[in-house]
Amino acid sequence: MKLPITDKFLLEIYNYLEKIMELDIAPRSFEEAAVPDLIWLRKKYEKEKRKKHFSRFLNYLKRKNYIKIKNLEKKKAIFLTKKGEEKALKAKLKVLEDEFRNSKLKKRKDGRVLMVIFDIPESKRGWRKALREGLISLGYTFFQKSVWISPFDVYEETQKIIVECGVEKYVRIFLIEEIQ
Repeated sequence: MKLPITDKFLLEIYNYLEKIMELDIAPRSFEEAAVPDLIWLRKKYEKEKRKKHFSRFLNYLKRKNYIKIKNLEKKKAIFLTKKGEEKALKAKLKVLEDEFRNSKLKKRKDGRVLMVIFDIPESKRGWRKALREGLISLGYTFFQKSVWISPFDVYEETQKIIVECGVEKYVRIFLIEEIQ
C-alpha cells in the first residue's frame, strides 16, 4: 500500500524524533563527568520532556482536526484528515515557494511561454487553491479562468507542485510559441 505524501511526511517526523530520543548525551559539566548517574538522570528527564512536548503537539493537531488517532491491532495509528492534508500541503508549498524565491527566476531562452490549464472539481477546492498559490509562487500570471502563463523556465517545479497537490489528472501543461 502506497502512503500519501502527507502520511509519509508524518511518519518521517516520528521516526526522526525516535532517533533523536535514542542519542547519547555527553557530559555538560564537571559534575556530570565525575558522576555519570547525573548524565543518566538528565537524559531521562529530557526524554520525558520531549515525549510530553510531542504529546501536546499531537493533542493540538487532534483539537484542530488535522489528525485522527485510531486503534489498529492493539496499536495506535495516526491519520491525517482532509483538513490536515490541506494544511500539510500548504506548508510544503510554502517551503517550495521559499526555496524558489531564493533562486532567481530565469526567463526561457527559446522565448516560449508555459501555459497551465486546469479543471479541478469543486470537491477538491482546497487543492485548487493550493495549486493557484503554487503557480503564483513560480511566477505564473493569471491569463483567463483556470489558465495561467509563465515566461520563466519553471517546468519541473510546475510538475512537482501538480504532483504534490495530487491533481495531475485535472491539469495540462503546454509550451506555447507565442500568445496573440
